[in-house]
Amino acid sequence: MTNNYELYKVFYWAAKTGSLTQAAKALYLTQPSVSHAIKQLEDSFGITLFYRNSKGVSLTQEGVILYSYIEKSHILISLAEEKMAALKKLDSGELRIGGSDSLFKHYLLPYLEDYHQKYPGIKLHLNHGTTPETISFLKEGRIDVGVVRMPIVDDQLQVMRGIQLQDCFVAGSRYAELQGTVLSMELLLEYPIILFSRNSRVRMAITELFQSYGYEIKPEIEVGSVDLLIEFARKGLGISYVTREFVAKELEEGSLFEIQLDVKLPPSQVGFMIMRNMPLSNAAGKFIDLVK
Repeated sequence: MTNNYELYKVFYWAAKTGSLTQAAKALYLTQPSVSHAIKQLEDSFGITLFYRNSKGVSLTQEGVILYSYIEKSHILISLAEEKMAALKKLDSGELRIGGSDSLFKHYLLPYLEDYHQKYPGIKLHLNHGTTPETISFLKEGRIDVGVVRMPIVDDQLQVMRGIQLQDCFVAGSRYAELQGTVLSMELLLEYPIILFSRNSRVRMAITELFQSYGYEIKPEIEVGSVDLLIEFARKGLGISYVTREFVAKELEEGSLFEIQLDVKLPPSQVGFMIMRNMPLSNAAGKFIDLVK
């Protein structure tokens, strides 16, 4: 038995229109081609599917049964074609991004707003997590793109550079006497330090920097979000280590000031991760183009 989809298409249109001529027009075929296709289908099943009459053709009882299945298939295929066209035009679909709360809020938000305005039919899914969690999300197929601090060394991942960020120590008015002075690491450690509690790139980087100079940085307070790092510093609970770009507003208005150290604090690079040698969805590809 043949399972040629083209034969079923001819059968569908002949049954739907009740006319071999109309079926030929719908499919841009000649009428003899339509007649031949129906004969092939009838021969393959060994049954008659159509009665010929003066008005055209009508289905036999067996033809009615076949049509009930073919009609469902045609509807599903048409829906699939419409869905593919919509995905191509970005009228529908989803974009799944993984990263930290702080990168979403302080870095990605303008891009996400721009993307949503350009492609309102695309659903946005944001998965919050640390860098190791975001890498796991990507490898498990739970996200399309990961936004993390670099460096990332993993053969399975392709990483594209985003913006460069600068981390710094900040304090509020309670420590106003430190404003405009340059502190040594040793002197800084005499004050209460507030650090991000999770195993983040920022926390690891500052710990390694102090260790390289022979010091151990022990936070008096650990918090779970950048917003709390900022708020605790403003309230005078200690000196927080945050990303300068994320406290630009507070630094400008004067509710926080930057603590100057006698050593250079290393900048950090934001990267966009995707799986290497894996095709990106159209929605994810447009997002990468936007942030580039």
